Amino acid sequence: MKQKQKTKKSAAKRFKVTKTGKVLYRQQGFRHLLSKKSKRWLRRKKKLKELLGEYKNKVLKMLGRK
Repeated sequence: MKQKQKTKKSAAKRFKVTKTGKVLYRQQGFRHLLSKKSKRWLRRKKKLKELLGEYKNKVLKMLGRK
């Protein structure tokens, strides 16, 4: 009997899959010591980025999609 694939919980916490199939993630470097970082840099880091290429396929596999 074939087992169901389990979702990797570490990946589920870090990535979000949109309805259209895009994989979004938050950039690193936004946790602490924010006062000395420029406000422009902080604004750019706030936005979600789209994951592309082979990494996208790996993440989708970890999330039990595809």
